[in-house]
Amino acid sequence: MYRKTYALIDLDVLENNVKDIVQKYPYKYYFGVVKANGYGHGDYIVNSLIKGGINYLAASSLEECLSVRKRNKDIPILCLEPINHEYLNICTENNITITIPDMEYFKELDTSLKLKAHIKIDSGMNRLGFKDKNEVKKVFDALQTSNMKLEGIYTHFATSGIWDKHWDDALQNFKDLTSLIDLAKIPIIHLGRSLTLVNHPKPDFANGIRLGIALYGFAQKMAEPTGLRLIKRNLYLKKHHISPVSLSNDLNLKTALTLRSEIMCIKNVKKGEYIGYGAKYVANEDIKIGLMPIGYADGLLKQNEGHTVNINGKAYPIVGEIAMDMATIKIDDSVKLHDEVIIYDNLSKRAHELGVNAYGLLTAITNRVPRVYKEKNNYTEIKY
Repeated sequence: MYRKTYALIDLDVLENNVKDIVQKYPYKYYFGVVKANGYGHGDYIVNSLIKGGINYLAASSLEECLSVRKRNKDIPILCLEPINHEYLNICTENNITITIPDMEYFKELDTSLKLKAHIKIDSGMNRLGFKDKNEVKKVFDALQTSNMKLEGIYTHFATSGIWDKHWDDALQNFKDLTSLIDLAKIPIIHLGRSLTLVNHPKPDFANGIRLGIALYGFAQKMAEPTGLRLIKRNLYLKKHHISPVSLSNDLNLKTALTLRSEIMCIKNVKKGEYIGYGAKYVANEDIKIGLMPIGYADGLLKQNEGHTVNINGKAYPIVGEIAMDMATIKIDDSVKLHDEVIIYDNLSKRAHELGVNAYGLLTAITNRVPRVYKEKNNYTEIKY
């Protein structure tokens, strides 16, 4: 790399995360969701996920699917969003499974194509998916006698259903919308995602699960209530007719990504002088600062201003406004030129501190940041 700003990803951690999930939550099909450049980790990770037990991949767009396909030529990939009909031949050539989101899309579909397809059911989110059980039956019946293979059917839950009834309602909606077809004739039925995986038992008719944020080290864990809180919790569940949920789990997931940079310049700043755009930060004493070649165009969100980074095991605050390409930290005499700076290594903690979710923090890391992959002490750098 030409500047020492990069994301370090531990592939062994990702592989072990998958193994832990597969061991504790039995499904037949484990979809690894690798959209948004593998949640910021890069699509180089797919073979490590597969080694852990992922046997199907999912991405958002045809562009993403084709990028992932370069990393593995065999594993099936589901495109979660509808693909324009004029490009479906590309799907047949690259073993990409399509989503059928509604009747209008199906009417224009050339069912003579040898494609695999999954029907999307709208169970309440009002995004993609069928909302009419008669339309679901028409599509199901038509695909039984076509060249196209109806391989799967799925939905997406809006909430984890811990403090609301949305999950229960969505599950019932799915059952109602598929009540006119024989689900046993569809090989793959996938409803849940990472957060619903740990909170609800597997529906008896489902055999697939889509794993997104859990792959990357995040499992929803909450303390099981006790005493008066437990009594209140049970009363709440009963009052709102919410099915039992599990707040805790024994998954041992770890985050695999750390964002790193270096000290590229050291300056002395006198009391009363300002630092950075807007002259917002004024030194209240003589200080020493270090400049890092990383900014908001790399994924160092402006919310990080005032928060600390780590150099040689010690915390140093970011001072001044984070620019597009550079950020400044207040340092001491122990910090030397070219010292490595760990921007963050505990993604969950930093996301909480910044008031953002882990998804936003991970996907903010742009493609101008090289990814360096560690696997059993071997390192591979990928530039985007």
